[in-house]
Amino acid sequence: MTTTEDRLDRIGQLLDRQDITDCLTRFSRGMDRFDRDLFLSAFHDDAVIAAGEFVGGAAALYDWAIVLHEQGQVSTHHNLLNNTCDIDGDVAHTETYYLFVGRNRDESNWIAGGRYIDRLERRDGQWRIVLRTNAIEWSGLVPTLPIPFADVPGIDLNGVPSRSTEDPSYQRPLTNKRETNVPSAGGDAA
Repeated sequence: MTTTEDRLDRIGQLLDRQDITDCLTRFSRGMDRFDRDLFLSAFHDDAVIAAGEFVGGAAALYDWAIVLHEQGQVSTHHNLLNNTCDIDGDVAHTETYYLFVGRNRDESNWIAGGRYIDRLERRDGQWRIVLRTNAIEWSGLVPTLPIPFADVPGIDLNGVPSRSTEDPSYQRPLTNKRETNVPSAGGDAA
């Protein structure tokens, strides 16, 4: 293979890896924002997911998980960390470390870590998950502290966190509605 062919092959692999990373991120964001369409776009229709006591398809997983999260937490973060990705043609196997954090309705904070182990397939040019297993490796509660800056007047003008498409991250174009304010050194600025 020539240097040009090798480089084009590597660029193709990088594009595939980025598409796979985008797919994995859609799962997390879809779950945290309660965005069903975004969540489901991470899975092929025949996907099977094994997560805790749940084993089934993506739509059923979403419905099951949303009830758990609505009943248990006021907010969740599914953070994706280290990722390995082995691509062989139109099939990829990934291992993605995750950190889950939930602010519980009882004002405690639940934190858990583990790994999503996935098999993805590229169908019709789209990388999506066809099999996921969730290896939960640890879990615990952490002390609750007040949310920083919650008492700042006008902090909500740019939007407030929401488990819906009303979240500021969906705003297009993103705009600032707050007045310029530069606190003095040693003040309340973080």
